[in-house]
Amino acid sequence: MFEYELHRIRSAELRRQADEARLVREAVRSRRAARRDAVPGDTAAQEAHTDRHARRRLPRAA
Repeated sequence: MFEYELHRIRSAELRRQADEARLVREAVRSRRAARRDAVPGDTAAQEAHTDRHARRRLPRAA
């Protein structure tokens, strides 16, 4: 019976952590959307911060 209670406690804790993480993601998403809506101008240029994908990364020299 003791193991079952530990399992229930752990399960409840994992649910709380998942709910908290979901809430954080939702807050981040809403802040990004608010920031995006608040700034007038070309949204396509604002989305691409840099041209990281076009830049090649060279291996380090020894």
